Order: sequence, then C-alpha cells, then structure tokens
Amino acid sequence: MTVHIGAKPGEIAETVLLPGDPYRAKWAAETFLSDVVCVNEVRGMLGFTGTWKGNRVTIHGSGMGMPSLSIYVNELIRDYGAQTLIRIGSCGGMQDSVKVRDVIIAMAASSISTPSLGIFKEFNFAPSADWSLLKAAVEAAEAKGTPTHVGGIYSGDVFYDERPDLNEQMTRHGILGVEMEAAELYNLAARYGRRALAVLTVSDHLLTGEALPSQDRESSFGDMVEIALEAAFA
Repeated sequence: MTVHIGAKPGEIAETVLLPGDPYRAKWAAETFLSDVVCVNEVRGMLGFTGTWKGNRVTIHGSGMGMPSLSIYVNELIRDYGAQTLIRIGSCGGMQDSVKVRDVIIAMAASSISTPSLGIFKEFNFAPSADWSLLKAAVEAAEAKGTPTHVGGIYSGDVFYDERPDLNEQMTRHGILGVEMEAAELYNLAARYGRRALAVLTVSDHLLTGEALPSQDRESSFGDMVEIALEAAFA
C-alpha cells in the first residue's frame, strides 16, 4: 500500500492504462478485461486489475490535471513496478482536419508548466512518447480503420482557458489537441526509464464548438481503449 493506492503487492500489473475519470476506469475494466478485481478505492480513485487476451492489465484512474496524475504515476512506478503506462482520455481538437470522435496518438506533449518544472528550471525538456508504443498504436489504429492523427498535443494547466492568443499559436504550429495530463506522464516515464503513450479521443473541438453529449462519450471511447491494449502487447 501507498499513501494514495491501497493495492497489495502483486495486485498492480506491469501494464497500466490511465483514464482520468475513475468511473471510466471501471467502465473500461468491465468492458475489456476478464477476471476483473478492484484493487484500489482510496479517495474514490478506482483501480482494477484483470486480463486481456491472457495478459495482466491494470486500469487505474489518474484524476484531473498533471499534479494528480503525477501522484499516481510516481507510486505506480516506484512502489508497484509499472513498466508500461498509457493514458486513455478525452481531448479537445485544435485542427480543422481533426474531427470529434477521432483518435489522437500523441507523439509529443507541449506545456507551459508541469510538476517537473522544479527539476528542469530554465531547461525546456521536450517530453515524448515511447517509439515502440507509438508505432504499435498507429498500426493498431490503421488495422481497425479508426480515423487517427499522430503528432503533438498540448497539456494545459487549466480547463477553463482564457488564452485565445496561445490557442491561435498552437493551432498555427500544428498542435492536434489539448488535454491536461500527458506531458507529465511523458516526463515521469523518461525519468524512470518506462514506456509511456497517450491515446486520446476527441470529445470536443475548440475551433468548431462541437462536443459529444455525455451519454455518447463512453460508447465513442472504445476504439481508444482497444488501440491502447493492442499497442501495449504488440
């Protein structure tokens, strides 16, 4: 057990999928895994371990924002030996070519700041995905025929953004979408020598204002979870 994760030794798999929402973790585990066991309920942050095609997988919530994700990923790596960590979550589209329900596979994640800023100080570290996971995820998406985009994303500090000037420059520079966690996940994976990737479903669009109704979100996230699982065990 750790301060934030109540799982016993051996109850967390080496492969961990990380949705932000604990109830999305529950949905994904019950939908895609077999022999599912709830391994964490501390502070309402649910975690489940089961099997997918004979492979052990944990699906654990990470909360909203990089500070929350940093807590769980640090403990999953340091205390439970997680080796492969894949964020599965929603994001906002930032290019005309990116449509709601499309999947974005994040090659790199830009940010203004992350919890790792205290380590890097003036150094602008460029956190990026693990190449083997990235390649496998692209191949899995192509095999499924899922509309997919590969490139850079932005991990923001705030949900209610008031920087239209910054959004304009990110769109100008090809940023595909915005979310709130991936940059710190990539930082931590680099620090500890682990594999990390973010596979994201576009749930809304900053340019068009289109958004998935809440009741449609889970049903639209299935491709993302399957791509992540295929990539983890390719």
